[in-house]
Amino acid sequence: MEAPVLLVIAHGSRDARHAATVHALVERVRAQRPGLRVETGFLDFNVPSVQGVLESLAAEGVRDVVALPLLLTRAFHAKADIPAVLRAAPARLRIRQAAVLGPSPLLLTALERRLYEAGLSPADKSSTGVVLASAGSSDPEAIAVIADIAREWWHTGWCAVRPAFASACLPRAEDAVRELRALGCARVAVAPYVLAPGFLPDRIARGAAGADVLAQVLGPAPEVARLLLRRYDAACRPALQALGA
Repeated sequence: MEAPVLLVIAHGSRDARHAATVHALVERVRAQRPGLRVETGFLDFNVPSVQGVLESLAAEGVRDVVALPLLLTRAFHAKADIPAVLRAAPARLRIRQAAVLGPSPLLLTALERRLYEAGLSPADKSSTGVVLASAGSSDPEAIAVIADIAREWWHTGWCAVRPAFASACLPRAEDAVRELRALGCARVAVAPYVLAPGFLPDRIARGAAGADVLAQVLGPAPEVARLLLRRYDAACRPALQALGA
């Protein structure tokens, strides 16, 4: 049985760094699993569009596709935008929508990788407060997930971890930085819980002006690439089980 094509669905941005980072992540996925066909489609701003990729795959004779949202939380895009685009796909395609990436222990590992690359070390954890800075959402489920991740991450040994949001809800990164200072953390770090650069990550960076450390976005971290493949495999599993594989 030929493996389904993996279609990575990214949001898209007017910021050229966004698409470049998405493509770098997809290349890392390809490197981790040679032979798997991986395509990229964007919901907005960038090409190719998701609809365009699906139409091209159908024209080639492809039958099975796993559509993987390049999203960290299950909010509006995962619940509404992406299903709507997939429903409009050519009828010959059998499409399974994979789960969003977060939450996952692999993402916490990737966050720590970025903090260590920015200058921290494991020995700094107990004296460092961390701002877990996400893009933000109006979806209460997504906001609750970010708060849960912050609590889980704090239990791994950081002095404190506070969630922050670049849009739609509060607190902002700068507010969380001040709170961690007031708690008495020896140093404060901001960890962007975002996948690619753009308008909201830039807002997070500005809010981190009072912090000691600002990590880079998750981008093509190897843990993120592994997580994409885990979500792909999980989406494929029901079909394989139905075939007795």
